[in-house]
Amino acid sequence: MAGMALIILATVAAYAPVFHAGFIWNDSDYVTGPALRSWSGLWRIWTQLGATEQYYPFLHSAFWVEHRIWGDSPLGYHLLNVALHAASAVLLLLLLRKLAVPGAWLAAFVFALHPVCVESVAWISEEKNTLSTVFYLAAAIAYLRFSDLRKADRYALASLLFILAVLSKTVTATLPAALLVLAWWKTGRLSWRRDVVPLLPWFAFGAVAGLFSGWVERHYIGAEGSAFDLSGLERLLLASRAVWFYAGKLVWPADLIFFYPRWTISSGSLAGYGCLIGILAILAGLIWLARRTRAPLAGALFFAGTLFPTLGFFNVYAFVFSYVADHWQYLACLGVIVPLCAGFVFAARSLPGPARLIAAAVLLAVLAGLTWRQAGMYNDMETFYRTTIAKNPGAWMAYNNLGTYLDEHKLPGATDQYEAALRIRPDYVPAHFNLGVALLDSGRFEEAVEQLRKAAGTRHRDNVHLYLGEALADLHRYAEAASEYSLHTQLEPDNGEAWLGLGNALAGQGALGKASTALATAARLMPRNPEPVFGLGDALAQLGRYPEAAAAYRQGLALAPDRAEARNNLGNVLILSGQVGAAVNEFREALRRRPGDPAIQKSLQWALDLQAHGGVPPP
Repeated sequence: MAGMALIILATVAAYAPVFHAGFIWNDSDYVTGPALRSWSGLWRIWTQLGATEQYYPFLHSAFWVEHRIWGDSPLGYHLLNVALHAASAVLLLLLLRKLAVPGAWLAAFVFALHPVCVESVAWISEEKNTLSTVFYLAAAIAYLRFSDLRKADRYALASLLFILAVLSKTVTATLPAALLVLAWWKTGRLSWRRDVVPLLPWFAFGAVAGLFSGWVERHYIGAEGSAFDLSGLERLLLASRAVWFYAGKLVWPADLIFFYPRWTISSGSLAGYGCLIGILAILAGLIWLARRTRAPLAGALFFAGTLFPTLGFFNVYAFVFSYVADHWQYLACLGVIVPLCAGFVFAARSLPGPARLIAAAVLLAVLAGLTWRQAGMYNDMETFYRTTIAKNPGAWMAYNNLGTYLDEHKLPGATDQYEAALRIRPDYVPAHFNLGVALLDSGRFEEAVEQLRKAAGTRHRDNVHLYLGEALADLHRYAEAASEYSLHTQLEPDNGEAWLGLGNALAGQGALGKASTALATAARLMPRNPEPVFGLGDALAQLGRYPEAAAAYRQGLALAPDRAEARNNLGNVLILSGQVGAAVNEFREALRRRPGDPAIQKSLQWALDLQAHGGVPPP
């Protein structure tokens, strides 16, 4: 127990920097949003595709519960993620001790402290890794206990834990294959009845879940298109290079970054075959070595097999910006860590006990220090993206996301970041869209239109038409603006801002009848916004529908009583309706709210003259 407590304390100490960290990148897609925080939202998590970014219902149910406990405070999520990681290290220790694997303690500590795991532990979204791994390892332990005694209740418990793991992240569907590798490692053979048959339901469930997850990745997340146009041979070359990459980062964890450079994969490049040939050579060597010890081959099979879903044979949306990521090898890394630690213990058996202890302590201290440093990268959005850019200047998505962060916090430099992203990848639509909006906000309307046009017809189209309408209206190109606003109302009929923009653009064209209809719709959709009814009042006044215009102005002034200009307009339509006394009152109230305004003073004088002479306003 003392040793397990030491693993937990070491993990907490190494990850201390994340306890001051906030949310990054897409954490908002996982921390339960307002639409899902009710009991009906919990039901939607399980029953509605698209309600959450990925269909991992148990994971998002966990986030649902967590939000009820600590709300939007990032500390609670970070504490839980570190606790789950420490729990996985302890479970790994228990599993390896049950299997009598040499170096079990060292392997558990290395897993707990290895900096490759930082991305999974410090990034709140990757609770799917830490949570699913706890269930994965617990299921493995429970299954091995069932394997010893063959009791139905133990099989049921193991199956339940496996299902929860898969419903948290489908990469854990590789567990039944891993258990067969373990059975082969222990005995050198597999028994159909004893080893395979009990796992057949697990294989079936895992296969269905994995295929379904891949379908969701393509159709709901967008993992399809030209970015994924790789031949079968190119996918094999990609997979072989990725395996080398991941193994290299485990052995020498230098230059760990969030967005790694995206490789160019081509079957016509001879250099690309080196990794494949190397893997085949190592595999042949491990098969030959298996006549003496099966452990290295078992570890390699576990490593490659667990990585398999993210090696390139299936489309993963993140391939758009990189083919590799540290969090994809969080579970798979055990296939390298465990054999290497066992080999270290075996190789060091001739050394004195203190020397072995010192060597292990130095290794763990180095890993803990690297983890501490790496964890600091996740402190906040700006640190996160600037660190990524410093290590990978070609990370176009990091530039775009940094620009978005700067925009949201009203900080300077957002436009520069979007332009940097487009210099690297000129066809990156989100950067065109974000740059267009930034240019619009800064009054550079012509440039904004140019950028927003490049984002039209894409997945950003729902907002492109809205912003295009605004930019074109600012340029007094009302016909084009009305066309864009109209397109937006077709895509999103309940968007009041689009109807307001459409009404104003139509009014700018002189199409007052259509404008009044659009503005009335906007007023209905935005009952607390005075702008639509003020605009409606202006349109009705120009149409000569003075009583209706007066009613619209009064409706707006009930929401915004300080709007002196609207009171002046109301006074004018009251005069034109023959209500000179009421108009005088409105002009006086407008002057009280805006003293000395010459236009209002002129209107008041007109009204007073009419009142004094009992005159009737001209038609």
